[in-house]
Amino acid sequence: MTDNSLAADASPDHQQRPRGKRGALLFLRDLLIIFVVALLVSFLIKTFLVRSFYIPSGSMENTLQIQDRILVNELVPDVVSLNRGDVVVFQDPGGWLPQMVEAPQPPVTAAVEWVLSIFGLVAPDSDDHLIKRVIGLPGDHVSCCNPLGQMTVNGVPLNEPYVKLPAGTEKVSGDPFDIVVPEGSLWVMGDNRYNSKDSRYNGDTPGGGFVPIDNVVGRAFVITWPSSNWAWLDNYPSVFQGIPAPEEE
Repeated sequence: MTDNSLAADASPDHQQRPRGKRGALLFLRDLLIIFVVALLVSFLIKTFLVRSFYIPSGSMENTLQIQDRILVNELVPDVVSLNRGDVVVFQDPGGWLPQMVEAPQPPVTAAVEWVLSIFGLVAPDSDDHLIKRVIGLPGDHVSCCNPLGQMTVNGVPLNEPYVKLPAGTEKVSGDPFDIVVPEGSLWVMGDNRYNSKDSRYNGDTPGGGFVPIDNVVGRAFVITWPSSNWAWLDNYPSVFQGIPAPEEE
C-alpha cells in the first residue's frame, strides 16, 4: 500500500519527463529501423527485380520520349524468357555508343553517388546502356524490305503499328538487310526507324550489330515519369503471331 501511494503522489513533472524522453528515443529508433529496412528493400529490388532508367534520345519515339523514365523487369531474360517485340535495355555490346570522358568528381560526391547507386536511388551507368525493340531471336531470318515495304521474320511479313516513319515513307527501313541471328544473340531496332542507330548500323562493331543476350539488363514494362506519359509498354504479340520457328521457315 505504501509503495502504491508514493507512486501515486509523485509529481506530474517527474512522471512526464522520463516518459517523454523515452518516447522520443523510441521514435528515433523506429525511424532508423524503417530507414534501414527501406534501403535494404530498395537494394534487393534493384539487384534482383526492377531498375529505373531514363531515355536520353528519340530513337524509340513515339513509344518513348526523351527524358521519359521507365522501369525495367530484371527477371528477363534469366527467369522470364525474351519475346519478339519486347522493349529491352542492354549494355553496350561494344562500339554502339561513342566513348565518353567522365568529368572528375569530388571524392565525397563520388562516394555518395556510389552508395546511392547500390540502393537503386541513382543510375550512374545509364549512359552505358541502350534501349531497343527485339525483332529477331536466335536463329531467326530477318530481312527488309518486301514489295510492300515490310520487314519479314522467318518469311512472315510484319505489320508494325509502333513504328515511326517520315511523312510519305512506306518502307520500315531506309536500308535493306537480310540476316540470320546467331545463337545467343538478338536483332534489335528502334521504333523511330529513320533515327535509330540499331542493329542495322552497327555491323562494323565487334558483335556485328547483334546484341548478346547476356548483355540484356531486362525488359522495360512501364513509363513512370512524367505522369502525363504514364503507360504500360506493349510487346505487340499480335504483330509476331504465326511466325514459325527458324527451322520451320
